[in-house]
Amino acid sequence: TLGLPARARFGATITRPDDLPPLLDQAGALGLPLRILGGGSNVVLRPRFDGIIALMAIAGREILDRSHGRTLVRLGAGENWHEAVEWTLQNGLPGLENLAGIPGTVGAAPIQNIGAYGCELVDRFHALVALDSQDGTQRTFTRVDCDFSYRQSVFKRMPGRFIVQSVTLSLPDVWQPNLGYPGLNSLPGDIDPVTVMRTVVAVRNSKLPDWRQTGNAGSFFHNPIVDSVVADRLATDYPELPRYPSADGRTKLSAAWLIERCGFKGQRFGTAGVSDRHALVVVNHGGATEADISALAGRIVAAVEARFGVRLVQEPELL
Repeated sequence: TLGLPARARFGATITRPDDLPPLLDQAGALGLPLRILGGGSNVVLRPRFDGIIALMAIAGREILDRSHGRTLVRLGAGENWHEAVEWTLQNGLPGLENLAGIPGTVGAAPIQNIGAYGCELVDRFHALVALDSQDGTQRTFTRVDCDFSYRQSVFKRMPGRFIVQSVTLSLPDVWQPNLGYPGLNSLPGDIDPVTVMRTVVAVRNSKLPDWRQTGNAGSFFHNPIVDSVVADRLATDYPELPRYPSADGRTKLSAAWLIERCGFKGQRFGTAGVSDRHALVVVNHGGATEADISALAGRIVAAVEARFGVRLVQEPELL
């Protein structure tokens, strides 16, 4: 979605779980790395990848079980995430509406524990099935096995090892709207989930440029999580800096605020730049390469660290 020129030595499309073992065998026989892409919305592509890029296209939408106050739905890893969210609501199964509009595939969702507007995948996760590329075995991962945290999972900590084939989500029978996030907190408490979804999509569209018109990978940096010493110092020096409690007892800061205060919002550096809608979005104005995007990202990281003493971490993976 960044619109960068890139070419792989070989390409493949995975439409069935059975496609994976021979593909791994072929990669091994050729001595080439194999990388799996979903929607390509969270990567920064180098001009050349000397290996095999395989596009995940395993389909499937299935209601598994309705009991114990929840409904389990199983989704193929190649399903479009937003379309899957719409499908659940069409079937009267709310719970994913705050995650609507996130680009990419279902299989990519647990890799970085996608989250938006006060909800994370872990909140609705039940299990997934993945192939272990090291020994060729198929494994089922529970929530505990996945070791989820903010934009993290065991899959991200062990990149390339596990190839997600399907994801099972748990959606509550008794639904309560999650309206605590800015942009949603003005909605009435008796709102329906479809309206929440449409509001989330509208808010996202107002902040994020359409990648089909202006190349981008959405949020380019994680919101930094800092310890109490750093949080207290910044609260004293910059009381207006948005801060949020983190699940681990530390403090999450707004990366967008830090970047904007360094003067990057809306600025253009040749073919690359920062969106004038949201300071967290690095954009390709046309003709940018990986080198252009990476140079700008490095410039942003250095400026934020110099001014605030906080080091930003890039979200899209360099491939």
